[in-house]
Amino acid sequence: MKNFTKLLFLSLSISVFSQSPWTQKKGKAYTQLSFTTIPNYDAIFSDTDQNLFGTYSDNTLQIFGEYGLSDKTSLLVNLPLKLISVSDFEDPRIDCSGDCGKDYNTNALGNISLGLKHNFYNKNWVLSGQFSIEANTSSLDAVSGIRTGYDAWSFTPLFLAGRGFGKTYIQGFVGADIRTNDYSSNFKIGGEIGRKLGKKIWLIGFLDISKSLENGNVALPVQQNITSLYVNDQEYGSFGFKGIGEFTDNFGITAGFGGAFFGNNVAKQAALTFGVYRKF
Repeated sequence: MKNFTKLLFLSLSISVFSQSPWTQKKGKAYTQLSFTTIPNYDAIFSDTDQNLFGTYSDNTLQIFGEYGLSDKTSLLVNLPLKLISVSDFEDPRIDCSGDCGKDYNTNALGNISLGLKHNFYNKNWVLSGQFSIEANTSSLDAVSGIRTGYDAWSFTPLFLAGRGFGKTYIQGFVGADIRTNDYSSNFKIGGEIGRKLGKKIWLIGFLDISKSLENGNVALPVQQNITSLYVNDQEYGSFGFKGIGEFTDNFGITAGFGGAFFGNNVAKQAALTFGVYRKF
């Protein structure tokens, strides 16, 4: 139970892809610019709580958009830019005596995502389906082993459900990440509950689980396995809070963090997200 006090990088983090069953009205759009930071970590969740032979900072700047193609169908797009640095890295394959730590920095695209969400029931409960494709647009620095996303295409079907109760709402999802290139697929389930405080503030609690099916045996470069960035069988169980501040009906800010009750091959460190959104 000691992992309850640890904080975790969410590989599908707080604001990557909308998991709400509600769709945009036809011709309406929601856009968000967010920044997620996982600063200064040197260990990952694993059976042995593996150290990483250096200090890592994993930052993501991303643009998310949702546009109403009709009142029941929305188009979703996510464009991530990864900003990853490693300091004082010492390659465990090399017998190093003295000060031989090196610094590396990589700024490159992650996995770009495109999806569709369709609402098929909207009476008290809102029920929707979502299907997204994550393209293999990431890159690998062969020297440092820094990878900015999965070396695979990912296909993510989700079933979404939610309901509003005045100033309170609940929503949940269940689905899978199905990956190519012999990566393992993941089962996904989660949900959240939100409450409006006053006229401008939302406080939201969430639970998010991604469990590897361990059905892939991808052979990754040794350097990438050392960094544990986007390796196989990554999984987590997380909980945490998000907040939304509404300056106007169409403009506001977001913030959030998550904690872990289990994890594998993901950073043992806080993942903090800050964002600004605009509705059109």
